[in-house]
Amino acid sequence: MTTPSANLLPAIEAVLGASRAHSDPATCAFYALDKLIPSVVAKPASPEEAAEIVRFASLEKLALIPCGARTKLRIGMPPSRYDIALDLTALNKIVHYDPGDLTLSAEAGAPIAKLNATLSEHHQFLPLLVPWYSLSTVGGILASGIDSPLRQFYGTARDFLIGAEFVNGSGAITKSGGRVVKNVTGYDLHKLLIGSLGTLAVITRLNFRTFPSPIAGSRGFVASFPTAEAALALRRAIAQSSLTPLTFDIVNPGLAQIFARETPALPEIALFAGENRHATASSLPPIGDWFRPQEWQLCAAFAGAPEVLKRYTRDLTHLAKESRATSTAFLDDASRPSLWGRLRETLSVLLDFSPAAAIFKLSILPSNHAALFRNLQQIADCAGFPHAFLARAAGTIYFALLPAPANDETTSGLAQVASQIFQSALAEGGDASLIFARPALKALVNSVSPVRPDAALMRRLKYAFDPQNIFAPGRLLA
Repeated sequence: MTTPSANLLPAIEAVLGASRAHSDPATCAFYALDKLIPSVVAKPASPEEAAEIVRFASLEKLALIPCGARTKLRIGMPPSRYDIALDLTALNKIVHYDPGDLTLSAEAGAPIAKLNATLSEHHQFLPLLVPWYSLSTVGGILASGIDSPLRQFYGTARDFLIGAEFVNGSGAITKSGGRVVKNVTGYDLHKLLIGSLGTLAVITRLNFRTFPSPIAGSRGFVASFPTAEAALALRRAIAQSSLTPLTFDIVNPGLAQIFARETPALPEIALFAGENRHATASSLPPIGDWFRPQEWQLCAAFAGAPEVLKRYTRDLTHLAKESRATSTAFLDDASRPSLWGRLRETLSVLLDFSPAAAIFKLSILPSNHAALFRNLQQIADCAGFPHAFLARAAGTIYFALLPAPANDETTSGLAQVASQIFQSALAEGGDASLIFARPALKALVNSVSPVRPDAALMRRLKYAFDPQNIFAPGRLLA
């Protein structure tokens, strides 16, 4: 824990008032990040108050980390310093919403579930179905860079974030992009905030293009295979067809077995037609007997009018038969959420299943997935670590090593395996990062991970946004 000036709390109270500045140990511990505990928690209620806190931190050379619901605060490397936790959950208003123009502007602390509840009244939504969905704030989702199963059809936030307001390292409130699609001009500086983990700026407002909800009807499709190659063959066949599924993922047997045994602690949410949006939130139902957890699973979801659903059923049945699937199943609104909720909550399920899990995010061209699957499986098997992974058709893979409770020897072994995973991703023309792990492992991995080819550019970018290096120092680059 850092020990800044004794005047820190009174100075922040002078800006926010005593009720929104805290330094008691119990409250500060609630905002701990990889065993680092802030000295003060500040909770601004406006962008202007947030900017004033940033200016104070810049003047005093204090390290500040913005946060929301803290569901993804552990992503990335441990910060080198942590003086002020800037809690943005009081910035939770919908600033502007024009259903006819399909645009929404919301403050960074607004819960994504709240935004989609408002949008659903006009049969619209934001396709940001990320892990910890029922708790996540929209600013935290953007800053974490974690994607949604719906990226297959709708893309990532980069595709529908049209503008942002943020506070830079000098405490200036800055805007990029626009509030409506037609007014977006200039450089897309706001898109640099995606995945920045709070290292560049304090996000205060975000502007989105919204989408019509898939209200006509929906189905799920699951095909089981004894090998990864067979599952990939069906994925290629579907990708080369005229079908456009909403989600399109491959689950390895390790993850399939966890899905079959574990139920996410977080409640289910309604998105598709046929689901009761006003029901009391409840846990996901268990996986049905249509799921074969010992095999590889290809999972897709699709929506449309009855004629469209019939076509998907006919074409997917034919393609699965040609690919020699051992079983296929089509899921309705009653059974589909049991699997698709788990696909959304994969990261939270893995961390609940194995608190010592090391979870990597790999970005690889889909055409190189077959070779990478073999390499990852061989690396984990040789090291003796159980593993699980989810592969999105767009190219992202979430790969988890699931050790027993960690000790020093296990941590050392995991660091060696991490180095092999990084090298394997590079060999296939992609990149990898360790997103969730115990602090001791992060420290070791940071010392063995390869130098990013864009590291110099990232440092220049960091300096341009945050010349005093007060925003989450060390979280992206040591």
